[in-house]
Amino acid sequence: MDRCSCLPPGRKDNNMKRVLIPIDGSDCSLHAVDYLIAESARQMAPGDVEVHLLNVQVALRGDIGQFISHEQIAAYQHEESEKALGEAQARLNAAAVRVVAHTEVGHVAEVIARLAGELACDHIVMGTHGRGALADLLAGSTTIRVVHLARMPVVLVK
Repeated sequence: MDRCSCLPPGRKDNNMKRVLIPIDGSDCSLHAVDYLIAESARQMAPGDVEVHLLNVQVALRGDIGQFISHEQIAAYQHEESEKALGEAQARLNAAAVRVVAHTEVGHVAEVIARLAGELACDHIVMGTHGRGALADLLAGSTTIRVVHLARMPVVLVK
């Protein structure tokens, strides 16, 4: 397989492929993990891929802070991220794929596109919920927003 000589800004190597996979804990996001494992086994030498898993927690509304402390909210979000990321991390570890987990709070699509750029990822691999293009378009899909915002290829896995 020929490798592209074009690297994202900030990248010095051309052997390691960096891939961001957003994980929401759903089976759809795990399909993206399984796809990446299969593709990396088929096309790359061991150690040639570094996977960045990302779970984005939606910021809770400001008025909830009247009832729950900031520390309690942060602990809850961290716990939910750990739950969402657990199975994906286990699958990647079992396949001996290098994995780094990230948790963030914010607007999901914007955080995905921003972090992929900051990490100089070559691709984003995302699971889709399989509703169909029209349903996604009408619903203002996170997937479509990521495709719009990302500066690197986005691979969608159904």
